[in-house]
Amino acid sequence: MIITISGQAGSGKSSVAELLAKRLGFKHYSMGDLRRKAAYERGMTLAEFNKLGEKDDFTDRMVDELQENLGKKEDNFVVDGRTSFHFIPHSIKIYLHADLEARTKWVFRDERKEEKFNNLEECEGALVVRERSDNKRYKKYYGIDTTDRKNYDYWIDTTDLTVKQIVDRILGLIKKGF
Repeated sequence: MIITISGQAGSGKSSVAELLAKRLGFKHYSMGDLRRKAAYERGMTLAEFNKLGEKDDFTDRMVDELQENLGKKEDNFVVDGRTSFHFIPHSIKIYLHADLEARTKWVFRDERKEEKFNNLEECEGALVVRERSDNKRYKKYYGIDTTDRKNYDYWIDTTDLTVKQIVDRILGLIKKGF
């Protein structure tokens, strides 16, 4: 079983995927972590890396090829990434959605050293810019809209849920067989 977790920045993708993988005894892969690492290795912020990606597709292609290969060669893993549903089409596809205020608070409190903000307003602005860049790249390079509900087996509003509640809901869906 392969589970792909997509969603908006700050909706809980990585935290949910990590706990879900742990509870299932699966491997976990995070495309966001790989992109942050690639940006850091180039001396860039994620925002700068995303901006570069609007002109040069290598910033997306490297992680997209990796997840496509994972889907062909491995089983029993959870991957979080906005385009994972597209590159691993035979997966159980889940989308996490949350309102902007909740996502802003989530990202602002997060412990990622690469993305620190001075206040909630700065964080919210960065999320809006990031989403625009992501959507622009995914439409340009793959012709996909990662927010289109028809791409997913299940859509979860995470606005008022804890990571554990989200994972419990996903496990319940899996037990029911979707």
